[in-house]
Amino acid sequence: MAEQQQQRRNNKKGSRTKEKEVEWQERVVQIRRVTKVVKGGKKLSFRAVVIVGNEKGQVGVGVGKAADVIGAVKKGVADGRKNVVEVPLTKSNSIPHPINGAGGGAQVMMRPASPGTGVIAGGAVRTVLELAGVRNILAKQLGSSNPLNNARATIDALQSLRTLADVAKERGVPIEHLYA
Repeated sequence: MAEQQQQRRNNKKGSRTKEKEVEWQERVVQIRRVTKVVKGGKKLSFRAVVIVGNEKGQVGVGVGKAADVIGAVKKGVADGRKNVVEVPLTKSNSIPHPINGAGGGAQVMMRPASPGTGVIAGGAVRTVLELAGVRNILAKQLGSSNPLNNARATIDALQSLRTLADVAKERGVPIEHLYA
């Protein structure tokens, strides 16, 4: 009897830790060695661009700098979790409407796609969309090819998305009136 209770406790603890690990995913998009010129010469450090998401409509982009790569990635993950945004998804795991986003010199154009299309995007944009839980979308990077700016442009676009319920609430009318 006592053994069974102990096993149940262990299983519960194990499932909690697994659930936490599975829920949030982290992907490193870019690691760069950066230098700062100081009086004694050049000081080397690393910059990591990390995308954090749960594939259920939440995603964030973080940047971390440290003397070593592991420290930079850890700081990037912490920064990404602080800057998480909610993404409204449709039943077909797409976005509700076409949208454009901008970040620095990068622009991103996104269009909803029918089920079975997949994620048609490149670079950092693809990573952000996959970790947000978007499964069917067409996206194009315009302007800069900088991964950090493209990730930020994607986040900007995803933040600007609105559902029909949001629009109806803002206008103070029932959703049925929007279809007319």
